[in-house]
Parts: sequence; C-alpha cells; structure tokens
Amino acid sequence: MEQDTFTSIEGTIFTIRGQRVILDQDLARLYGASTKRLNEQVKRNRDRFPDDFMFQLDFQEVASLRSQIATSNGPKGGRRYRPYVFTEHGAVMAANVLSSKVAIHASIIVVRTFIRMRTMLAEHGELKRQLQDIEKRLAQGFAEHEQELQEIRFLIAQLEKPTEQKKRRIGF
Repeated sequence: MEQDTFTSIEGTIFTIRGQRVILDQDLARLYGASTKRLNEQVKRNRDRFPDDFMFQLDFQEVASLRSQIATSNGPKGGRRYRPYVFTEHGAVMAANVLSSKVAIHASIIVVRTFIRMRTMLAEHGELKRQLQDIEKRLAQGFAEHEQELQEIRFLIAQLEKPTEQKKRRIGF
C-alpha cells in the first residue's frame, strides 16, 4: 500500500467516546458510494451494526467535530441530521452491506489503516512507559545523591573563601 493512502485515511479517523472511528461521509467516499446510500444500507441491515460497530454522534460531538474539520452547518449546504461513525468492525460490515468490489477493496485498506494506528499507539505507549521508568530512576538517584551534592557544594564554598594568612614578622 502507498504511504499516501494510509496517511489520507488516517486523517479521517477520529477518537470519539474512547474509540477510533470514521465518519459515515468519509467511509462512503472511500467505498465509492453516497453517504445517503451507505446510511440507507445500514438502516436496512441495522441488526448487523451493534453499538460497538457504529453509533450516531450527539449534538456536542457534532459541534466539536465541526470545529475540528470545518464542516458546514445550517439548513442549506449542510447536513440535516447527526452523522454516524463506524469503528473498524463497523467499517468492514458496511463494506459487506454495500457489496461492491470497490467497497470490499477499500474496506481492506481501512482495516489495515486501523491496525497500523493501533500498532503505532502501542509503540508510543511502550515508549512512554520506558520514559516514565527513566524519570523515576533519575528522581530516586537525585534524592540519594542530594546529600553528597550538598557536601560537595559546601567544600567548593570553603575553597572559594579567601583564607587569612598570618603575616610573618621579619626580624626578631
């Protein structure tokens, strides 16, 4: 797969309610169908789409997405209903209900993109854990060596103080 394909699909995947999802309009575009057709097929096959495969956004989520992706609103030129979003499994099921060759091929790419994102997040999680361990060890090491550092600072301060030298008398 081309890097550009993954990157363009990754840009359409959002995290909502703790799940990575893709908007119905983006999924329809990838599958070569209209959003209306996709949603019609989903409604006809609603039993194939449990809540962990697909859900409709609430008004607050729609407003948040609008600010992120600059979609239009209002009675003309915008959507008249709240969009649906599909999880990885819902995207595969949507390809099945559309049953076109384009949808099936695109669903494979979408699933691979979800998998790639999951792998990247897992790698970042492991890196974050390692950095936290290092930070903890440094904090412990600093506490252990703090007294030694204070002693060294004290000795340096003593060396920096001018010493009083006794003047020797010349003669008897």
